[in-house]
Amino acid sequence: MALEALTGALGALHTGAYLTDDEGCVIAVNAHAEQLLARPGAELVGRDAHDVLHRNRHGEPIARAQCPVRQAIFAGRTAQGADEWIERGDGSILPVSWLVTPCDVGDRDTVTLVIFHPRDAPCLPAELPERPAASLSELERLALLAETTTTLTATLDVDEALRRLVKLVLPRLADWAVIDLITERDEVWRPAVVHAENGTLVNREDLQGPMPPVPEGSPMPLSRALRGVSSALAGPETYQGPPDSGIAVEQRRLFSVTGMHSAAIAPIRGVREIVGAITLGRSERPEPFTAADIALLEDIARRAGLALANARLYQRQRKVAETMQRHLLPQLPSVPGLEMTARYLPAPNASQVGGDWYDAFALSDGATALAIGDVVGHDLDAAAGMAQLRNMLRAYAWAQHEPPSKIVEWLDHASLHIAEASMATLIYARTTMAEDGRCEMTWTNAGHPPPLLVTHDGVARFLTDGHGILLGIEAHEAPMGRVDATVTLPPGSTLVLYTDGLIEAPGRSLDEGLDRLRRHAASLAHRPLEPFTDHLLERSRPPRNEDDVALLAVRIPD
Repeated sequence: MALEALTGALGALHTGAYLTDDEGCVIAVNAHAEQLLARPGAELVGRDAHDVLHRNRHGEPIARAQCPVRQAIFAGRTAQGADEWIERGDGSILPVSWLVTPCDVGDRDTVTLVIFHPRDAPCLPAELPERPAASLSELERLALLAETTTTLTATLDVDEALRRLVKLVLPRLADWAVIDLITERDEVWRPAVVHAENGTLVNREDLQGPMPPVPEGSPMPLSRALRGVSSALAGPETYQGPPDSGIAVEQRRLFSVTGMHSAAIAPIRGVREIVGAITLGRSERPEPFTAADIALLEDIARRAGLALANARLYQRQRKVAETMQRHLLPQLPSVPGLEMTARYLPAPNASQVGGDWYDAFALSDGATALAIGDVVGHDLDAAAGMAQLRNMLRAYAWAQHEPPSKIVEWLDHASLHIAEASMATLIYARTTMAEDGRCEMTWTNAGHPPPLLVTHDGVARFLTDGHGILLGIEAHEAPMGRVDATVTLPPGSTLVLYTDGLIEAPGRSLDEGLDRLRRHAASLAHRPLEPFTDHLLERSRPPRNEDDVALLAVRIPD
């Protein structure tokens, strides 16, 4: 997705630009480059950019080791120059200034952006004064906009997008960066006030937090930006008169505390709504912002708005899915002779909600049913499939006094014809209390990680019997029937049912995850059930976990 966004952004650049892969081959060309090079982009894509374009002043090919553009591409660093030549389609030589910058697109090893324009094209009239040292050249501005697009579209987390936005503009453009966002309830929240101090970005939490509402009709710069009316330049004098709103009071305080003498403010626009506003301020550097800076800030804010709108949309969808799944998960019953607790942790970061679930309920014959499962997939379909399987399992288990293997066989057959879940793993168990106080459990396992039984003395073992294939495989592919296994749960022992998110992690084998879970569970054997469960999750869950986790723990009292 980030590469597509970067490729699309090439068209917005008003100079020649192309992208290369990690081998220096062209992967995209914009229309301005086609015009400058007098050749179609299709003629360049897939070819080595150095071989087809780079020449010396006499139009002769140059050695790869002597080409500064190629050296920058392969070094993965930002570089620029003003003394190179490119061969056009008609054989003529075009003197160019150029800039090379690597881009992070996530799904490829390396993508590099190359920007160039004719060296003899006047960028500024000769009579204009020399630009301030703190301002950016045209190439630097174009590179910053390209970097903004790739950096912000590479995340779907709002907070992370804001951190990246601040790092893009500080200290390159300003000493201060202030971001105000409009919440879903049309309230204003200031999540970021950041100061660049000696190369370090410092958050000023005392200036962050809730803001007064946006006043209608206010002519003050921030109010206009938050309404999406316009961008503006501002200074301390802007807010020295009688304040027309609470926001004006906060802005006066901002200028006073930060010492900003000049600020540029622009709205952050999403696809259909105003997301917020960004303010850049200067306190240490003496030069004020200009109209040219406003134009650049508007371009940055426009890209930030699209990225933040996408991140917000994703988080809303994720919240809907997670809320749906949490409401589908049951309240645990109160069962004499058993103590139970459960946990559900959604997948972090960009992972979508999955189909992990647990269940426990009383059966019509007095036994207690325990179940845990995982529907394949990470989306709303997985969550919906989980709900269907759970409800069908409850219906079969309540109506039929059959062994777990038989119940799961019926469930498996039904899932192939009337459920929306494609495939799933499952453990279904029946626990009964004998007259002498012994607790017995019979279970069957459909491709799920094995239950873990921990005695009061800290002896932990996996219950590997009763294992069979997962649900959702056609009968001709599963010739063997399902089997049951039975175990007596000793007094004081703890049974742990869990999903694979607790034991699986990239770069770690399944055996390592299982062993880690077993050792931690054994060390916690004497803890009460609630802290036992919390600590087990905290210690066993992989640090780079990309999956959700469901856990059901059952304690047999002494």
